[in-house]
Amino acid sequence: MTEQRHAPLTGITVLEVGAFIAAPYAATQLADLGADVIKVENPQGGDPVRLIGPFLEGESSPFVRLNRHKRSVALDLKSPEGREAFLALAAQCDVVVENLRPGAMQRLGLGHEDLSRANPGIVYASASGWGQDGPLSALAGLDIMAQARSGLMSVTGEPDRDPAKVGVPVCDLVCALYVALAVCAALRERETSGRGQHIDVSLLETGVSLAVWEAGTYFATGEVKGRSGSAHQSTAPYQALRCRDGHITVGAITPPTWEGFCSVLGLQDAVDDPRYSTASSRHEHRAELVDRIERSTSGWNVHELVDRLNRAGVPCAPISDYGQVFTDEHLAARDYFWDAPHERLEQVRQLGTPMRLSATPCRQDRAGPLLGADTRAVLAEYGVEQEQIDALAASASTASDRRDL
Repeated sequence: MTEQRHAPLTGITVLEVGAFIAAPYAATQLADLGADVIKVENPQGGDPVRLIGPFLEGESSPFVRLNRHKRSVALDLKSPEGREAFLALAAQCDVVVENLRPGAMQRLGLGHEDLSRANPGIVYASASGWGQDGPLSALAGLDIMAQARSGLMSVTGEPDRDPAKVGVPVCDLVCALYVALAVCAALRERETSGRGQHIDVSLLETGVSLAVWEAGTYFATGEVKGRSGSAHQSTAPYQALRCRDGHITVGAITPPTWEGFCSVLGLQDAVDDPRYSTASSRHEHRAELVDRIERSTSGWNVHELVDRLNRAGVPCAPISDYGQVFTDEHLAARDYFWDAPHERLEQVRQLGTPMRLSATPCRQDRAGPLLGADTRAVLAEYGVEQEQIDALAASASTASDRRDL
């Protein structure tokens, strides 16, 4: 039997200076893997996600889920006292993750070069809209702008409709995953060199990195793909299909799955039709083929058809809304969702992590912290003088009082 051990990044300390999604979500991945994440927030409001509802007893429901496992330290980094306290933390930490505008941390005297002078081993990760340099670097860059400029919106949506963004902030979220992956790689490299490094991940390049099929087409033929709804770029049938009470998705693109699909739907003559002999030729005739398929699928209920196709070995799934997802019996059987304790809300239902490590499982600790809840404890832990801690706490309390007026 494998011996149970601590989560893989136990012993690694991360300073997060994050707002909204990219840096906070990256730091949450590191926290799930065991890192001690200290979330540094401005006393006047903290992370803007704290102001996004719905609210539970005054606490942001998205925030307490997005920022689990973290400790909150309220510091005004523009003040000499706040900057000095941050430097004291950074001198002893392993990682900084930030997503302020490029140059903002440098102007505060808290950039990579500033921190590495006192802590040569520090790994410093910057997430931004367009990157730390280049002609766009100084511009504001949010997820929807990255989805637009990266090309994602040009291939998302129906052909005869306006461009659409992906339903979740995909550039923000995948950028965060790249940040977390790069941090783990830099920590591994530090074991050999003893030195940290600066990591630069942009939302734009994150979005472009996802264009695997589009790049394969363009660099081979010069063709620019457009929107095709739920359909695949080059094979068929691989898309959403209409049923009597909803929609399913199907990927019947190999000979066995195509034949099984046709058998279930009573379309045996399509198997011998030369127009549909390969996945590529089916894609060429996709419009007429899908019309023919949906004349059959529209007579089926979703779950009946999914059951029959699964028994025939055809890849398929119903299109679920999030009410169905969050009560899904398969996810429940795998204990994907879990409840995290919170200082004010008691238990907060959490999305699980997809990372399942058999010997060193991810943490299931606490929900996102109250603003500044850990300021005194963390600063004392890192050797900040009690007099300075009292001054910072008083300043944070005053800022909080002003915010509540």
